[in-house]
Amino acid sequence: MTLVEDVVVRKLGRAEYLPTWQAMREFTRGRQDATPDELWLVEHPPVYTVGQGAQVPPIGNAIPVVKTDRGGDITYHGPGQAVIYTLVDLARRSIRVKRFVWLLEQAVIDLLGAGAVRKPGAPGVYVDGAKIAALGIRVIRGRAYHGLALNVDMDLSPFNAIDPCGYPGLRVTQTKDLGLMVTAEQLAQAVIEQLDA
Repeated sequence: MTLVEDVVVRKLGRAEYLPTWQAMREFTRGRQDATPDELWLVEHPPVYTVGQGAQVPPIGNAIPVVKTDRGGDITYHGPGQAVIYTLVDLARRSIRVKRFVWLLEQAVIDLLGAGAVRKPGAPGVYVDGAKIAALGIRVIRGRAYHGLALNVDMDLSPFNAIDPCGYPGLRVTQTKDLGLMVTAEQLAQAVIEQLDA
């Protein structure tokens, strides 16, 4: 085990997506070798975000769409979803990108327990074939930002207007429907445990 400094956890409450994304980019560009890693816990008002390699699809509702610089395709963020932005210096921790994705998925799997699984070739976490957690990251000079979103207790209907993560017909679910109420703080702790394992 490598000794790494404590991770700073920031609770941002409910915050608009665009300024939060801009703040992540500024933090990542401005960080130094000794800058502690941070996890930002946030809940967004309704918004669709589209990854850098994906096309913005036509959507038949009034929810805003933001083209962003993370990996992945399109997803929905909204109230009742636990979003954790992982501002982590992967190079300092000697973690490769694929391993980092695995660690984030594992944090959710550990938190949800039996039934939560990965799907080969489809990042995220699934329960009974339905996606419960989406993730997308960006890495600049060995430093990651963006992160993961866990559906906890939310209106899932906005997912019906898109192909979640680019998969037509992909069902989505939430922890409430599994009889679990998970907090962003619990998810952050699970991520920290994976980083320090």
